[in-house]
Formats: sequence, C-alpha cells, structure tokens
Amino acid sequence: MRFETLAVHAGYRIDPTTGAVAPPIYLSTTFERAPDGSYPGGFVYVRDANPNRSALEECLRQLEGGAAAAAFASGMAATHAVFQALGPGDHVLIPQDAYYGLIKLVEDLLARWGLVSTAVDMTDLAAVERALRPQTRLVWIETPSNPLIRITDIAAVARLAHGAGARVVCDNTWATPMLTRPLELGADLVMHATTKYLGGHSDVMGGALIARGDDEFFQRVRFVQAKGGAIAAPFDAWLVLRGVRSLPWRMRAHCDAAMTLARFLAGHPAVARVHYPGLETHPGHAVAAKQMARFGGMLSFEVRGGRAEAMGLTTRLRLFTRATSLGGPETLIEHRASVEGPSTRAPEGLLRVSVGLEHPDDLVDDMSRALGAIS
Repeated sequence: MRFETLAVHAGYRIDPTTGAVAPPIYLSTTFERAPDGSYPGGFVYVRDANPNRSALEECLRQLEGGAAAAAFASGMAATHAVFQALGPGDHVLIPQDAYYGLIKLVEDLLARWGLVSTAVDMTDLAAVERALRPQTRLVWIETPSNPLIRITDIAAVARLAHGAGARVVCDNTWATPMLTRPLELGADLVMHATTKYLGGHSDVMGGALIARGDDEFFQRVRFVQAKGGAIAAPFDAWLVLRGVRSLPWRMRAHCDAAMTLARFLAGHPAVARVHYPGLETHPGHAVAAKQMARFGGMLSFEVRGGRAEAMGLTTRLRLFTRATSLGGPETLIEHRASVEGPSTRAPEGLLRVSVGLEHPDDLVDDMSRALGAIS
C-alpha cells in the first residue's frame, strides 16, 4: 500500500456503534469490567491505553514500518523515556548539532542519574567510531539536524553502532516517514515530535516512538511511559491522527517552497550561507539524495552582519512569523542563538525557517524586500 493511502487509512476504523466515519474522542478515564472480571473492550485505565491513542500508535507503526509504537505527551517525553530505559553507567552518543532540549536533557538532567554521554559530529563516521565504547548502549541520530541542517548517513552509523552492540534511535521529526525511512536503513527506534509535521497545524503537542522490534527494550520504554504517565491525551492523539491524513500533500508543498526559498537565498548578496540539503553545494547533499525522498521543509541561513542584522531582518518580514516550532501551515522564523542561550552552537547571524504552505513566490517577495534593507 502506498504512503498516501496509508496516511488516510492507517489506524482508522468506522465506529461500530454509530457508523461515524470520523472517530469519536474517548475521554473516559476508566472502562467497565465484564461479570467474569475480564475487559472485553481491551481497555482498563486511560494511563495504560485509550482507543484514540491506540489508533494513533497503529497509524504511526504502519507509516514507519515498525513492529510497535507508543504515543507520548510530547517529543521530549518520548525522548526521555528512551534514556530512562537505560541504566546508570550506560554510555550514549548524541549529536553535536541537535535540538538543544535533547542536549540539556542528557547533559544536565540525566547525567545526575548516572548516564554518560559523548557529543560527536554524526556526519564524521571516523569520529563516531572513535567515540564508541564497550559501555555504549545507544546512539542518537538527528537528521536533518537542528539548526545547521546537517545530514547523517543513517545506514553507516547504524552499522558502526550495531558492531559495538549499541541501539540506534533516529529523530525523524523533520523528515517524517514520507521522506526518510530510518527503520529500513538500520535504526532500531524512530522518534517523532508529533507536534510538528505529523500534527501539522500548530495546535497540538505530542511525541511518539516506533520500534523495529517489539523487544525487551521497547517493553521497558512502554513501562516508563505507563508508570511515568507521559501519555498522549485522547484529544491530542485524535488531532495528530487527523493531521497525518494530509501529511503527504502538505510535505510536498513544504519541500517545494523550501527549495524555492533556499535557491533565492543562496544567490542573495546579503546572505553569507544557506543550510539546505537540497542545494548541490550542501556538504550533506549526496547522503540526503540517497536516503531522503525529498529534502524537507526546514532551512537555515546566515545573514551578513551577524546578530543585529539577523534580528533586524525578522522585524521587516510580513509573512514570516517570529516564533519557535515548525511543521505548521504558517512560515516561522527564529534567531536560534537567542532562543538557546549562552550554550548555543548556532552562529549569531543564523536564522532558522520552517517554510509553510504559503505560495513560494510570496515568501520570496517578502524576503527579498526585507533583505534589501541590509547594506
């Protein structure tokens, strides 16, 4: 079954009671037992399972081609559950260029509980191999990365990690299963912040993990989810499932507009550098072309003149909203260094853009006018 068809049908069932095509939202926190003590509907308590959450998990399992899935309250809750399923003294590799929340979680919070981490350039396979240790239990991949849009060769890193006895988790939020298939490339788990492209409308928070095998490790992840209570709420699960149905067509538009904007920015004299893997000049272009169906809706670029010019540019734009997050219908722009604070790795002149669903020519016209004020 093709991806577009899966996006519409995976996880959906006609309501057997009413015949409703759109699924109902099950807000009940508890479910009735039969006289013999069993649960004929398969549900006991909302923290353990809920019909809306189960439907979303089945949808995401099919979209990623996995054996099992778990839906969480946020992408960070899903991320946290993976690391909590490890033990004190375990060693993990994380990317140097990655969502700063991941780095803060591992280095500032989980280190206090005995987790040992090494940040490495995941695009440098020799560096990854050197960083692996006998105690390495997990390698975290984020591709494309945040905010420098670096591309990691998932299959190559997976071979190195598996050779050292480590699992591989790939954050596939930016690429989505439409563009990249991490489980097919050797990853053991895929993480999504479903808040972003899967939800797709900037109106719901969620996260998910999809596993290649429903093994003992994923059962520990499930245990952390249920006992820690980091579950997707019924309405949130319903919203994400609804958003997935239009994902293929939204992603096509995001990718087309991002390519158009990236090519424009690459030729503008006020722009020092453009980070977008669809550009042939991008250092990760060849790997991206090999493992991605298209190049995504995220880009970043560096304005000549540094922080002052970058921040000033954002005030002159009319169609680009100054806001954090990504994957919605509106185009968002933000200065990552000021968002992330003193520990940021983002250049001071860098602006990250989540390209929305506006007409690409309107976005280019708006950017051209705003850049024109830079001398």
